[in-house]
Amino acid sequence: MTQAATGPGAGAAHETLADLRIEIDRIDASMHALLMERGEIIDRLIAIKARQGGGSAFRPGREAEMMRRLVGRHHGLLPLDTVEGIWRIIISTFTYVQANYAVHADIAAGDAEMRDCCRFHFGFTVPYRVHQGAAGVIDAVARSTGDLGLVRVEAGANAGAWWMRLADSAAPKIIARLPFVERPDHPAGMPLFVVAQPLTDAAAREVVLYAITLERWCEALPAALAGIDTTILGNAADGFGLSIMVAAPGTCDRTRLHAKLVDIGLPAARIAEIGSHATRFEFTQTSSRHAEVVQ
Repeated sequence: MTQAATGPGAGAAHETLADLRIEIDRIDASMHALLMERGEIIDRLIAIKARQGGGSAFRPGREAEMMRRLVGRHHGLLPLDTVEGIWRIIISTFTYVQANYAVHADIAAGDAEMRDCCRFHFGFTVPYRVHQGAAGVIDAVARSTGDLGLVRVEAGANAGAWWMRLADSAAPKIIARLPFVERPDHPAGMPLFVVAQPLTDAAAREVVLYAITLERWCEALPAALAGIDTTILGNAADGFGLSIMVAAPGTCDRTRLHAKLVDIGLPAARIAEIGSHATRFEFTQTSSRHAEVVQ
């Protein structure tokens, strides 16, 4: 007697299109039910936060970790770009449900790519506001109670020392760097800083950003900073001196940074923290096993 086939592929030869469509409908209904269940949990989360005195709806460190886990477990036919985009919309929209916010974007270098990035990372429910320059973005965030701003990491020479607007302790700060998962050919891969009102309890501090004001440029500066794993992201004239923006490891505090500047003859340098973000996460291969974390 021939034994009946069993296992995941059992009966596949006898499946019909109608059978498969029933399965798809079942999965779709399950996904929708899970999203509604997630919404119920968010509703309870809002109530708990209200009892505890509120708090920011943004958790950039948690979002970065969620996206890393997504990459780590993903496999199969569905492109990573698609699944990342779905999760970004879910996360950003439920954050919007907790506390309405708008995203302000610097489109001085063009609107199309910035708009695509904003919609990929924040979806279509969150309002999109445009400004001609980083200064307008930062000012809009400063006037708001919970909006976000998007500024290109490489804003260009014409942008000037825009980061100096973040130097005051009460000013908005950089809270994240997008995309959370960097890889070649990312559909929204333009490197962006996310600017928000200062976070008191949810900031990711694996990388800390500083504005440094100098009287002059020093040829030894790049190598000296590289010696403490610190990278220059931008430099521009600022008044009668020079301002640079740097990214340092979270373990490198202002005291250590200043000591390194003194060592190369820049004792008058002024240093202000302008934000922080999670360590960059690069996905360089088709397999998640080759994903790597970089500063």
